[in-house]
Amino acid sequence: MKVTLIRNATLVVEYAGKKFLVDPFLADKGAYPPLPNSLRQDQINPLVSLPTSLDNIINVDAVIVTHLHLDHFDDKAKEILPKDIPMFVQNEEDAKEIRNAGFQKVEILSESSRFEDIQLIKTKGEHGRGEILKLAGNVCGVVFKHADEKTFYVAGDTVWYEAVQEVIETHKPEIIVVNGGDNQFLQGGSLVMGKDDIYHVYQAAPDSKIISVHMEAVNHWTLSREELKNFLAEKEISSIVLVPDDGESYSF
Repeated sequence: MKVTLIRNATLVVEYAGKKFLVDPFLADKGAYPPLPNSLRQDQINPLVSLPTSLDNIINVDAVIVTHLHLDHFDDKAKEILPKDIPMFVQNEEDAKEIRNAGFQKVEILSESSRFEDIQLIKTKGEHGRGEILKLAGNVCGVVFKHADEKTFYVAGDTVWYEAVQEVIETHKPEIIVVNGGDNQFLQGGSLVMGKDDIYHVYQAAPDSKIISVHMEAVNHWTLSREELKNFLAEKEISSIVLVPDDGESYSF
């Protein structure tokens, strides 16, 4: 297995001989306005450039879209991805929108989805806590399983809560990707994991490798890579929780 962070939550995952693109956010730096009611209203999104060419990024076998927020599936992705590529999405509402964008092979993830001989298990997520959930909408994660690979869990845009712990207890993933960055609007609290959430993941899966992504790419981030790395050093878990730069890869 090889996991490459492209930018934000966009990953290229090489798993059991197949390549998956997760949450493609592919526009040029500065293509979109800042998210309103949040920090850095003077900065336009994405905040950083892609670390490699679009051709490299989209040279994959299938695409997984955990939800349709702009920083997970944007206009550039709709434009540039081949319309006949297999697409996995969380629900019928998202499937309809992606089909309307011209994609022909759209499948709704379930607990028994497959891509050839790879299991793709849909998992729950909560994109924040309390009232903000109504605005944030539905999201999902996915667990990858194959006899020849370690179990791999992409948690998606979720905070730490009981369903994440249940996934870890049920599937015992050896590699976990969490969306850190502690992104927030000016009211409503965390939309994705912050330091304490990530530490809870470590406590639930101390023998797993954890990779924190979704950092410093959209204007409403509040947790920097540097701050997270300092926190991990204090907790003496820097070798367990990894904080990649854009374009960085890990093989397991």
